[in-house]
Amino acid sequence: MSVQPIRVAVANDYELVVAGLAAMLAPFGEQVEVVEMDSGLPVASEVDVVLFDTFAQGEAEHVDLDGLLDRQDTGAKVVVYSWNTDPDVVDRTLRRGAAGYLHKAVGAEEIVAALEKVRDGDVVRPDGHAEGAPDLLTDGAWPGKEQGLSPRESEILALITQGLSNQEIAERTYLSINSIKTYIRTAYRKVGVTRRAQAVGWGMSHGFAPDKVRRVASVD
Repeated sequence: MSVQPIRVAVANDYELVVAGLAAMLAPFGEQVEVVEMDSGLPVASEVDVVLFDTFAQGEAEHVDLDGLLDRQDTGAKVVVYSWNTDPDVVDRTLRRGAAGYLHKAVGAEEIVAALEKVRDGDVVRPDGHAEGAPDLLTDGAWPGKEQGLSPRESEILALITQGLSNQEIAERTYLSINSIKTYIRTAYRKVGVTRRAQAVGWGMSHGFAPDKVRRVASVD
């Protein structure tokens, strides 16, 4: 008897991030079927797994995992996809009900393998990926990638666009204030701004404001 593809919803507050992650999974259609893509809205479809990208969300340990689902009686499992794989953060997130936690350095094939393990009842943890990877360019998508922003620079700029202070960004990302300032300087230089108000305006016009979109369809 053939095994049906895992029905997956991809969730984040940014449509570009959601679409990029869904596109990474598209070549694995026999194993994974992306049936819904949600930006800023709870998942409404019957799915097996919600794959939640933490881009510009803060850490998953503070996210309302139950709130990712429109209904709580579906039996869907949540898998977190994040740069921060600090063991304490991972442990707290899993204790709050996540069924898996993946480092963003993993490729699509590893994501699919992890989703299959979660579908079969296993709890998946990140393994063997060094911190600091947010500065690397990956196969995913994020606002500002075309302008040369790294994932972490993009995330910091997205949080600035949302109106957060440096201290609030540091608390969300578990980075030091000095690290935040360094990312801000490099991001500003790449996009050609010098002041926070300019950065907010640039971000608003380049896809750095959160979206609210639900797409119920497979990714071809």
